[in-house]
Amino acid sequence: MLRSDFTTLFGQSPEIISEAPGRVNLIGEHVDYCDGFVMPFAINDRTYAAINRRSDRKIRIASAQRPGAIIESSLDQLSPGNDGDWERYILGVIWAFGDRITTGLDILVDGRVALGAGLSSSAALECSIAIALNQLFTAELSLPDLARLAQRSENDYVGMPCGIMDQSVSLMAQAGSALLLDCRDLSTEQIPFDLASSGLELLIIDTRAHHALVDGGYAERRASCESAAKKLGIKALRDCSVSQLESSRGQLTELEYMRAEHIVNDIERVHQCVEQLKLADFKSVGEILTQSHASLRDLFEISCPELDLAVSTALANKSLGGRMIGGGFGGSAIALFNVRDIEPAKVAIAAAFKSAGFTEPRFFTSLPSSGAAVISN
Repeated sequence: MLRSDFTTLFGQSPEIISEAPGRVNLIGEHVDYCDGFVMPFAINDRTYAAINRRSDRKIRIASAQRPGAIIESSLDQLSPGNDGDWERYILGVIWAFGDRITTGLDILVDGRVALGAGLSSSAALECSIAIALNQLFTAELSLPDLARLAQRSENDYVGMPCGIMDQSVSLMAQAGSALLLDCRDLSTEQIPFDLASSGLELLIIDTRAHHALVDGGYAERRASCESAAKKLGIKALRDCSVSQLESSRGQLTELEYMRAEHIVNDIERVHQCVEQLKLADFKSVGEILTQSHASLRDLFEISCPELDLAVSTALANKSLGGRMIGGGFGGSAIALFNVRDIEPAKVAIAAAFKSAGFTEPRFFTSLPSSGAAVISN
């Protein structure tokens, strides 16, 4: 379908078609830009990209979600801070490749990752482009290097100061596993995440609440964490233990301490969660998820009424544990359930949202999926 749509739109078949998944971060939220450890997994939903090289330097971009519209630019017009919308995530990746990109491009994307749901549709888009351009122009960049390139494009071109987690898992995930990622050196360990054999399922609850991170909330929290690390004389909060933070409380403002307390403890929760997954102790995993939500709500202050209601209603309806995911200020929550309890819980959560006057939530389930790939060339 994407191939034929590309041909109809641009008059010739694409040279390459790629895909990259969205993600759910099981545990370790907002710690990636603090050089911490995170444990995301890729979801089934993904973004697809079809690309052709041109004989000139023109760039034409279209989306299956916006039929008939073609956005035009050129290699010579790429500059951080340029006005635009979703296409900046694509142009930023092209810009970040620099002189490796030697011709213009025709690009058609088909984004199947829910927008604004905290499932990292932006990283899926970036990585679908990056994995294709890496092969198309024989750039020979490693997957960690591609993750850094995609992060740089979002940081510097789009103006979103994200960490490295989303791009890393979109590129490096393996089916059936969560990815333990060291955000300092990008070393990884695949952690078996086999819910099905234990009769469990992870419910993703898209609250459909506002989720736009470039409006400053994300940047403020990152700045607080970096300021705290600087005052503590360390490279990043990853280098601070819980006891060290407590003994250094007087060096930080109250707000910096709150933000740092979440970061330091959530990094510790990642390690605890790894150990419990290796033991297949999902009851303890659920408890860790719930602790993380309380920290994100009370210390990092990035939850919202919709997310809190989703988690509390899930817990009241036999969930083993749950938390908000993503950057915050809306988006999605996850909750761990026995399979038999999923449907009644969805009914209860939907009813709670209706009673509160919130938009009806959307529900997803996903098994850990594979990372980005070229699927046709």
